[in-house]
Amino acid sequence: MQSDLCDGCLDCEGACCGIYGTPRINIREIEGSYYPIVCQQCEDAPCKIICPTEAMIGKDVDEEKCIACGLCMMVCPFGAVTVENRKAQKCNQCSTRDEGPVCIKACSKRAISLIDYDAIKIKKQEKHLSKLAGIEKSKKENNFINIITSSSRANKSYNE
Repeated sequence: MQSDLCDGCLDCEGACCGIYGTPRINIREIEGSYYPIVCQQCEDAPCKIICPTEAMIGKDVDEEKCIACGLCMMVCPFGAVTVENRKAQKCNQCSTRDEGPVCIKACSKRAISLIDYDAIKIKKQEKHLSKLAGIEKSKKENNFINIITSSSRANKSYNE
């Protein structure tokens, strides 16, 4: 999420709530900036490890197995798991929707996006291989000092 674009309208929460009955994304304000709280789909997910009924499966929660004990909510390092209507809830990135995440479509400011980590990895591998093969385009050096802000640094690393 690009917090500098988010105005805190909560359209993403409303759209998510419309699909799932409860928002699986929560926007929090900190010193005038807005940040999303969503499941980060941890590789070794603490919620999955601690679940006594094995209800946490991949990106989803098996509602048939969930007993709403709240252990998953207590161990989530991001505070992204909630217990609503006697079932654990977490963002599954709308994995069952062909249209993609509803929060992204609902955001009029385009502050929310889904990062394709595989595409980033492939770009970095291609850049590395072109260096090894000696076919990378040489960059023209100049004597100007580049001023990089935190957002432009993030964009630069994302694009590399």
